[in-house]
Amino acid sequence: MTEHRFTWKSFWLRLGFALILVYATYNPSGYSFFHWAEDVIFGENTDLTPAFAMFGVVLLIGWTVYIRATLRSLGPFGLFLAFAFFATLVWWLVYIGLLGIDNISIFTYLVLFILAAILATGMSWSHIRRRMSGQADVDEIEG
Repeated sequence: MTEHRFTWKSFWLRLGFALILVYATYNPSGYSFFHWAEDVIFGENTDLTPAFAMFGVVLLIGWTVYIRATLRSLGPFGLFLAFAFFATLVWWLVYIGLLGIDNISIFTYLVLFILAAILATGMSWSHIRRRMSGQADVDEIEG
């Protein structure tokens, strides 16, 4: 059996890819696939190019991999708890005045970062659980 070592470096790598995935899909700057698609569908640039289609397919593959892994490792209840934890944390930061909601752009970047963090945690959770408990997931056993 191949030894799979989980390190902080592997978590940061997963987080980096999740950030690229989330921010390439949408961000408030106006440079994202969402804005590109909006321009193709509703704007003056109505050309459906191979680059646009390829970028969309690559993003769809990335979202499928991350969401599937996150749902399998955290489960629906674990995913609910992750969102509840971060929502409460953001609420608390707003409540004590460390985070303002008057700047929607900054707030959107924060929410997108949290989404990426949850996806990265979902991608890493099986490794973290195995290190904490010593128990491997059934689908990790090689025959």
